[in-house]
Amino acid sequence: MRRFLERHWYAYAMVLPVVVVIAVLVLYPLAQGVFFTFTNINEANIANPVLDRPASYEGVGFKNYLNVLSGDASYGAFWSTLVRTLIWTFGCVFFHYTIGLGLALLLNRQVKGRTLYRVLLILPWAVPAFISAFAWKYMFNAQYGIINQLLRAVGLPDPVWLGQSDWALFAVIVVNVWLGTPFMMVALLGGLQSIPGDLYEAAEVDGATPWQRFRHVTLPGLRSVSSTVVLLGIIWTFNMFPVIYLIAGPNPNTRILVTYAFERFFSGASRDYAVASTYGVLILSVLLVFATVYRRALRKQGEVW
Repeated sequence: MRRFLERHWYAYAMVLPVVVVIAVLVLYPLAQGVFFTFTNINEANIANPVLDRPASYEGVGFKNYLNVLSGDASYGAFWSTLVRTLIWTFGCVFFHYTIGLGLALLLNRQVKGRTLYRVLLILPWAVPAFISAFAWKYMFNAQYGIINQLLRAVGLPDPVWLGQSDWALFAVIVVNVWLGTPFMMVALLGGLQSIPGDLYEAAEVDGATPWQRFRHVTLPGLRSVSSTVVLLGIIWTFNMFPVIYLIAGPNPNTRILVTYAFERFFSGASRDYAVASTYGVLILSVLLVFATVYRRALRKQGEVW
């Protein structure tokens, strides 16, 4: 060990600042959040130096986890919120991938003006999310929005998109699909361009139809890229806060786990930091379990990463 450290001390010296920054910005807040889940800490009993008030919160063991996992509505109805979160996540990622793959296939061809199309399709990704959210919120306005005006013009019913109904969840999914598709398109386009053209030529010589070439050449060639971007998409979408909150606000019909954690932490007469932290730990646990299962499934298919 001493010989190893003497030989590679400079590498550890280079890594040390990054480790310290990660520990301060990530590990310490994470450990503090986990600690809060075992207490009853809130706005009323947290330490307040301005008011010269010491901390008076107490340990409660696993009470917060039991209350949240019981599904009690006063604690956010965890299970129904989890189901809504899964619908939101997999709905968005499914359309991200399918639309992104379709656009990538179109842009991978030699078409006139391909560069211009690429720039135009990347614009939703380049525009800041809060600007896009406010623009879509105005378009979904029940009275003045352009979407309802077009529906009225053709004689179709004009729903209250962002009201207390399932239309609100549909609306935010549409917005998130519009925002996230360009990333998926760019990633898959890079994967398509890395597939050797000889494989397509050999398949065509063997008499493979376009569908067979797509199924047996394109999809296997995109497997490594697809597995990575789908996992990233699920993690990002599962924790997507700005789109939902900026467009629909604290709407029960669009509430997912991360937005409820935010509401519990920052809203109400007595901000409940303990329950909000409990939601944060449960969100992390769900994503860790999913990532582990997902990685094992890929390993069984021969993908190692």
